[in-house]
Amino acid sequence: STSEDTTTTTNAATANSPVEQKAAASLGLLTFDLDDTLYPIQPVLDDANAAFSRAVKNFGYDQVQPGDIVQMAKTVREEMAETDPQKAASLSHTESRRLAIRRVMENITFERKLEAVADDWATPVADLSPVVVQNARKWASIEITDSVVQAVYNAWEMERHHSAERHIYPELIEVMNQIKEDHPNVIIGAVTDGKANPLFMTFTMAPYFDFCMSWEDDQAGRTQFFKELNEVEGDAEVKWIYEAALDKYRELAAAKKAMMGSSPPSPEANADNPESASSSSSSSDMNDDDLASFPSDHDLWIHVGDDLAYDVGGSAGCGAKTVLVELADQYQQTARQRFDDLDKDQPEWSTSSKREMQKRRQMNEAAKALVNVKISYLTRLPEAINDIVKGETD
Repeated sequence: STSEDTTTTTNAATANSPVEQKAAASLGLLTFDLDDTLYPIQPVLDDANAAFSRAVKNFGYDQVQPGDIVQMAKTVREEMAETDPQKAASLSHTESRRLAIRRVMENITFERKLEAVADDWATPVADLSPVVVQNARKWASIEITDSVVQAVYNAWEMERHHSAERHIYPELIEVMNQIKEDHPNVIIGAVTDGKANPLFMTFTMAPYFDFCMSWEDDQAGRTQFFKELNEVEGDAEVKWIYEAALDKYRELAAAKKAMMGSSPPSPEANADNPESASSSSSSSDMNDDDLASFPSDHDLWIHVGDDLAYDVGGSAGCGAKTVLVELADQYQQTARQRFDDLDKDQPEWSTSSKREMQKRRQMNEAAKALVNVKISYLTRLPEAINDIVKGETD
């Protein structure tokens, strides 16, 4: 059907010179966004939040509901924004959830302590003195230790990965197998602004990925980006995470080339000529200049993701070709739909401010011209990748 056809934008087509013949291009690096690209994010976070609720109940907090961590994370960010907007904007997903977990547990502990004191004194909680209230709050902050907060957070993150494996799009494994068959030497990585890591998804995605780069791996770059995103006149760029991914690829590709580029000398040759063995083993090493220029111009980089600003704009700015994953309704994407109407309620999991969303929408518009291929069905991805590679070769 027409809706299943791969749509290639005009900027992806390039005219070939009748005189100059291009060298054959090959796919060197393929990177993926994860959330809402390889699985729907909403049910995954629903499952993770349910795990959070179960974890705090194990510590005796039975009244905590799955959505409480989400609402508290928003509250924490809003309160921080009143005194330090830039810090609030750059707060990582991990930081906001840990703060939310602590706040939820502290609030319950605080209320329990006040009720216990009031019972002992046979007086209403409302009649307790400010000194008692202040010390009850201090008690609660001491009672909730970092190790308990981390244990609850670990339960949340573990379930996030388990749920992602349960919710991967049905055709994903077949698609990944086809890509590996078409491009056996490709290095595959993940670039994500969340906490997902395909290398932790050992039953599904781990065998196909070579590395993962998270925004939280570089807090300095992340902080600077969200600082610029939160400023009215700021010019936010997300290239830094893709530059880090490209550096990781260069290291892996160089190591792979070194391993495949020379066969080890025989033991007899080593025994007869140790100097020759030493020079042979080092001949495949690359110096810094070699690494900086690697890979060659014929090794293509393609990034696949659902977000115009982050996936398309960020990766294209570093030289990647792009595949925009704007999937049919059956895939239950929610992240990209946040920009359709900023006045509507955002998904429960979203903690972005309206100013951030407005800036992101501007970035989305600017990135539309950088889309090479757009797909509506994940089954079209291998063909989309092959079309890009062929287009760079013809």
